[in-house]
Amino acid sequence: MEELSWASIIARMFIQLGPVWISLIVLFTLSITYKRRLGLYGKLFDSTIGMIGFGLVMFWVFTGVYGGPLDMLVTHDPLSQVSGMKNKSPGTPMRSPDEGEYAYFLLGGDNLARDVFSRLIKGAWVVVQIAPIATLFAFMVGITLGLPAGYYGGRLDTILSFLANLILAFPVILLFYLLVTPEIVLTGIPNYMALFLFVFPLIFMCILLNSRYYTQPKVRTPLLIGVLGGLGWLYLSLVSTDGSVVATPTYVIPGLPKFLDLFDIDPGILVVFVSVVFVNSPTVFRIVRGLAMDIKTRDYVAAAQTRGEGPWYIMLWEILPNARGPLIVDFCLRIGYTTILLGTLGFFGLGLESESPDWGSTINAGRRLLALYPHAAIAPALALLTLVLGLNLLADGLREESLRD
Repeated sequence: MEELSWASIIARMFIQLGPVWISLIVLFTLSITYKRRLGLYGKLFDSTIGMIGFGLVMFWVFTGVYGGPLDMLVTHDPLSQVSGMKNKSPGTPMRSPDEGEYAYFLLGGDNLARDVFSRLIKGAWVVVQIAPIATLFAFMVGITLGLPAGYYGGRLDTILSFLANLILAFPVILLFYLLVTPEIVLTGIPNYMALFLFVFPLIFMCILLNSRYYTQPKVRTPLLIGVLGGLGWLYLSLVSTDGSVVATPTYVIPGLPKFLDLFDIDPGILVVFVSVVFVNSPTVFRIVRGLAMDIKTRDYVAAAQTRGEGPWYIMLWEILPNARGPLIVDFCLRIGYTTILLGTLGFFGLGLESESPDWGSTINAGRRLLALYPHAAIAPALALLTLVLGLNLLADGLREESLRD
């Protein structure tokens, strides 16, 4: 078989990514059709910049989902080494493919004879797993602590602001490196941090539901039991791995029994996840605190206080909704920062396993032979660039529409 031309490579990749294109078409069609009923999300489709950014972001989200757990897009095992495919250029055919095996390495082979295209797709799933969810957790921590700090002020604000500033005093990259180094991981510190940080979504949901249905105890009580029971199970499943919460060379702290554990998170992913939440939470705290200090002086907050509403009701149902614009924009930008941080960590071989197909590790592996075989590093670098660009454009579009709202 002959080597594929670039036109054939692009055409084959387009076909291979068919489920992604179909999903994008369906998503955009439905969103544009019903945009007037979808609030701020619907107004996003009135912004050209926002639509382009949203399209780029959702392309990689769908690619990660279809290529990760659904395994519909990859052409080869991203960890398998194929004889004779080391540093091969894009479109190189395999020497003797098995029956039913894809006959080409569409984006070539890397320095260990692994398929660059398949590793690119699997790397998208690593980003989709960590960046948005970790950023969401960081926002829950920042909102849960930032709202009372800004609303009440006083000693509570002083203490929480001091702790946030203490963390922010360290350079972010240095703090990130410190948290994911093997020596720190062996002490079990990231697992203790997971125990503390992952409980904030439970606290947030408990306060949210209690403040909303405080005057309806017949609704509030069963709702709290059901929601917190489910979230508590998820929390214990998150912090438990192989039946233990913390496992060091000297001691083991037992966790959820294996037969009750819904899933086990890879230790490397857990460490990176916790580090992202810890590093981003203080910044989110300061943003939320500043917004709360500003909005609490508004007339509608005074009206709620006059009605006799509780402090948490005012914070969550009066202040927080009116701070949504800046928070949504910051959320998108922060996912982009997190994506860059993940790529940086992978580039320096920290956090995730060395064989991980994440984009940072792939760029690092390909840079050593960049002058001779640029494809192995350029493909994940372009993926990282387009995702972060999409997030920035999406944030710009949301900022424009939130200002008009």
